[in-house]
Amino acid sequence: MKSKKVMFILPVALLLVVFMAYTMFLKPKPVTPKKKIEGMVVPLQKEFLVNLAGGRYAKVSVALVMDGAVGAAASTTGLPQEAAVRAVVTDELTGLPADDLVGREARHRVVDRIKQGIMKHTDEDVGDVLFTDITVQ
Repeated sequence: MKSKKVMFILPVALLLVVFMAYTMFLKPKPVTPKKKIEGMVVPLQKEFLVNLAGGRYAKVSVALVMDGAVGAAASTTGLPQEAAVRAVVTDELTGLPADDLVGREARHRVVDRIKQGIMKHTDEDVGDVLFTDITVQ
């Protein structure tokens, strides 16, 4: 009778120990997904209306990806140097061929030039520049 109890309790205890070891040491840790955008997206307050080459014009809305703390402050109070940022964006967009805003690869080159210009001419720490709306006529 006693050997039957041992035969029953031993496998149950062994299963319990294996389960505990698995949950504590061997179970894979949950993977936290990587953020696609690091920081905060801060839209510039007004859209841009610029003259393009060939008598055409474009209406563009721009947002900046900024560090979390800086972006949080800028989203509530606005960018301290927004006028300088707007000047850089306007300077880079004015006189461009319309195809530079319509074509994806050319648009990415324009965005890179704008980002470099903002980093060079302002104190704003910009992670990325986003065109949120583009209209070319």
